[in-house]
Amino acid sequence: MTAGPAPAAAAEPGFDTLPAGELALAALERARRLGASYADVRLRRVRALRERVRDAQPEGTQESVETGVGVRVLVDGTWGFASGVDLSPPGGAELAARACELARMLRPLRGAPPRLAPEPVHGPAVWESPCEVDPFAVPAAERTALLARWCAILRDGGADLAEAYLQVFRESTVYHDSEGRRVRQRRTWLHPMVVGFRIDADNGTFETMRTLGPPAARGWEYLTGTGWDWAGELTRLPGLLAEKLAAPSVEPGEYDLVIDPTNLWLTIHETVGHATELDRILGREAAFAGTSFVGPDDIGSLRYGSPAMNVVADRTTPHGLATIGYDDDGVAARSWPLIRDGVLVGTQHDRQTAGAAGLDRSTGCAYAESYRHLPVQRMPNVSLRPAPGGPDTGELIGRVRDGLYVVGDNSFSIDMARVNFQFTGQRFYRIRDGRLVGQVRDAAYTGTTLEFWRSLEAVGGPQTWLLSGAGQCGKAQPLQLAAAGHGCPSALFRGVRVTSTRTEAPA
Repeated sequence: MTAGPAPAAAAEPGFDTLPAGELALAALERARRLGASYADVRLRRVRALRERVRDAQPEGTQESVETGVGVRVLVDGTWGFASGVDLSPPGGAELAARACELARMLRPLRGAPPRLAPEPVHGPAVWESPCEVDPFAVPAAERTALLARWCAILRDGGADLAEAYLQVFRESTVYHDSEGRRVRQRRTWLHPMVVGFRIDADNGTFETMRTLGPPAARGWEYLTGTGWDWAGELTRLPGLLAEKLAAPSVEPGEYDLVIDPTNLWLTIHETVGHATELDRILGREAAFAGTSFVGPDDIGSLRYGSPAMNVVADRTTPHGLATIGYDDDGVAARSWPLIRDGVLVGTQHDRQTAGAAGLDRSTGCAYAESYRHLPVQRMPNVSLRPAPGGPDTGELIGRVRDGLYVVGDNSFSIDMARVNFQFTGQRFYRIRDGRLVGQVRDAAYTGTTLEFWRSLEAVGGPQTWLLSGAGQCGKAQPLQLAAAGHGCPSALFRGVRVTSTRTEAPA
């Protein structure tokens, strides 16, 4: 897989001119001489920009750049790792020596030696995510002015307070390993968000509502109309917020739910994405991030959901947050099924977990947050497929006599085995006899993973499908953050428990 760099981000000053090839060669040669059976070298630069505007006034800008190199080795069946910021060939060789020394020190503590699943060796490869306008090249005054205008739209529409946020990230990576893989790639993604506040002066309560525009692997063009209608959403938001403030609290009970993709993506992330990570299934995340209710013997037989449930794991979805050309094991990106017609048929894994499970190949899910971190298994884009020729959201709502339509993600909780959960939302609309009859407040839907997905009656057609995702999902020790994309259509679930976040539901 090769791709020419996007014109807007064709060069990364101070990184693209590094002697990456010479450094990697020096490190790999030193590792070989010191007895490493395998070694890889990963140079990475991570640029980050965070901006905040409140009521059209700048609240601050943070910019950071972190560049370094990490060397990972296998010596006598034991991993060793070292990282640093000396980006010269001698510096790379020194890191390889330190990594080999560490591996030998750790040898007495090692259990079963790791096995890397076999993987074809590809030729030198270059990949870059789409980026028409480099957000890092946009003047700070222009960025701030746009966010201020967005705040003004909410204030002019009646919001008592408005805040706008922007996060931008770029990862530039050069990867070489002792098996012959050579990769250079760059990924840019960003997340704009605006939050409006309405205050009830009579009783001191307030409500908030934020934009639903998802994070996306795009450039600055995303903020100016490519991929999302920001102006249209901001114009509607004050009225929706006022309606929410005046809405009654939900009555706890059992409801049929039509869940919008702006909310359902997070439920997929927590109940499907994390539950189908092979390292959790093997018990390797139990100490920190938790395990999974899925067992190794469930693959191919577990009835995860209804026949309407088809979930795909994918590293190639256009503009997906987890979309890459190659993972941090040098494995080429691809797509594979996780759930087919409601039955669990696959998992996510990297070369280590695939090897531990005796699988033939990795699915390309190794990722390290920075040069300072060891790669760990991380989630790809995990998406619920729409139904070809399926209904639109209005048709799904029309099938409901008594229920709720859920829009926008908000808070959530889920246990360490990914079984028991609760999700709230930005907006809950009451459905009566197939029609929306206004918002309700303080609602949360709750249940268990298999019960919930088995209650799925129908998914919408491609016209309802939306790609969203989590910009900063935490996992591993030390903690690492990673982005994961999730696409899904609108979907209809029958008989889901709904509680009030103000009062407990009756037993």
